[in-house]
Amino acid sequence: MLDTVQIPKAMQVILLRDMDKLGDRFDIVAVKNGYGRNFLIPQGIAQIANKINLANLEEIKKVEEAEELQRLGDYRAIASQLTSQTLKIGAKAGASGKIFGSVTSVQIAAAIKDQLGIEILRKKIELPLEVKELGTYTAIINLHKEVIGKVEFEVSAE
Repeated sequence: MLDTVQIPKAMQVILLRDMDKLGDRFDIVAVKNGYGRNFLIPQGIAQIANKINLANLEEIKKVEEAEELQRLGDYRAIASQLTSQTLKIGAKAGASGKIFGSVTSVQIAAAIKDQLGIEILRKKIELPLEVKELGTYTAIINLHKEVIGKVEFEVSAE
């Protein structure tokens, strides 16, 4: 009988940035060999989860956690500034008050940047309800694990 080399069907990688449907930054995930070797690693999205990289990961996490704690005060200031404001968002609407389409986190992020001068990533904005009518709504802003802000926005007809 021939001895055949078993090629593992999955490899462990450390994600270097957030990837939709795969994981968050610094997560260790199992991916198919081809996806890891041909896409994630060459693009700089991930690195192989070996002993050296895992040891480096712990050091990087410690440094980033210290930096994040320093930014916590900034996040609290932004959250209080967002809470005290009401954004105005214009939308095309029919006579009954229903808007064409819906208001999304992208529009809210743009309104925050335009009206308040604060840049927030759209994926940090959470809409508890689907906004399809004129009126006042509240969006949740996930600035940090410990700091969650809320911003009111008023959808009015253009």
